[in-house]
Amino acid sequence: MVLLSGGLDSATVLAMARDAEFDCYALSVDYGQRHAVELAAARRVAEALGATEHRIMAVDFAHIGGSALTDRSIAVPTAASEGIPSTYVPARNTIMLSLALAWAEVLQAHDIYLGVNSVDYSGYPDCRPEFIAAFDRLARLATKAGVEGAEITVRAPLMQLSKAQIIRHGVALGVDYSLTVSCYQADSAGRACGRCDSCRLRREGFVAAGVADTTRYA
Repeated sequence: MVLLSGGLDSATVLAMARDAEFDCYALSVDYGQRHAVELAAARRVAEALGATEHRIMAVDFAHIGGSALTDRSIAVPTAASEGIPSTYVPARNTIMLSLALAWAEVLQAHDIYLGVNSVDYSGYPDCRPEFIAAFDRLARLATKAGVEGAEITVRAPLMQLSKAQIIRHGVALGVDYSLTVSCYQADSAGRACGRCDSCRLRREGFVAAGVADTTRYA
């Protein structure tokens, strides 16, 4: 099972799971984010990397609000700020992992991959190693599979990698990053703004990796 957004990191994780010879069932979540182009990108990535199945589930985080990614009255920041930025979506990874956990149990899958990172990232609390370790324990306690001994393991192989290292891994595994969309406010054609935190980290990663940046900018 792979949690798949349309971004660079999750595409790399899908390629890594495939390289480990897993049958990859990819799950994307339509959570009321600012644009749907990342879901279109997820479809492209799933097809290009040979996912066995790709599903999109809808959970409307816009009803909760509190994030620049789900509330259009909150501007997406275009400069670095102190603390956790307004692009943090409350409990997003907890909810998405719960959906992945449920589908994994039905599929009798034993591994959930996701592309969180705690090196080149925006400081989100649900991207830290402690969170992944805690959810991994929860998965073993909160499921029939876990109680009966068929444990489900949460894997975050990018956790301690720089963005440059992630890109190099992906290139080596054949990931076409032109298929991905990382920008928090990409336009309807999937072109990146070039100013948000996600764009900055992505651009700096390509430069540091010495790999041509195929991102389309508005």
